[in-house]
Amino acid sequence: MLLQGVTDVPMNSTGIEQVRTAARAINGNEWDLILTSPLGRARQTAEIIAEQLGFQEVHQQDLLIERSFGEAEGLAYEEWKSKYSNLDELPGGESKSELLARSKLLMDTFADSHPGNRILAISHGALIRTVLTIASDNQLPRDGERLGNASLNVVSHQDSYWSVTKYDLDPLSP
Repeated sequence: MLLQGVTDVPMNSTGIEQVRTAARAINGNEWDLILTSPLGRARQTAEIIAEQLGFQEVHQQDLLIERSFGEAEGLAYEEWKSKYSNLDELPGGESKSELLARSKLLMDTFADSHPGNRILAISHGALIRTVLTIASDNQLPRDGERLGNASLNVVSHQDSYWSVTKYDLDPLSP
């Protein structure tokens, strides 16, 4: 598996089928709107889900974009881990502290711009991991856990606090 980052790689047939399967497990009545990253693979995911759930439109939210991995994009996972001694600071990429700040801004934006709305946000692994870390007070994801493509994780905002209300690594779980 190659590190994609912000490289706009289209979904393959396996990814499309994963999304279709996941969409069938989502209850459309539990969501008020769908927001998506500007990257094509996320937009395609959002459109498949929107069609399945009967939503008329998908809205783009630029803060949902994946972390830029700079020079590491296009490398295999083990290759980029061995090539770069500091994975928090990749040449030409977004640092982990920048990703953390952007994730907090995203969460604040959701809370301020869509109070009370249930947002189905289509995004990417590094950003989702960071949001889960913030919402779980650094408890999730646990070391070594990888989020499956098309997995559904739910974070909730209430009284100025975020929490993880559904944590799921498996994309096929209801």
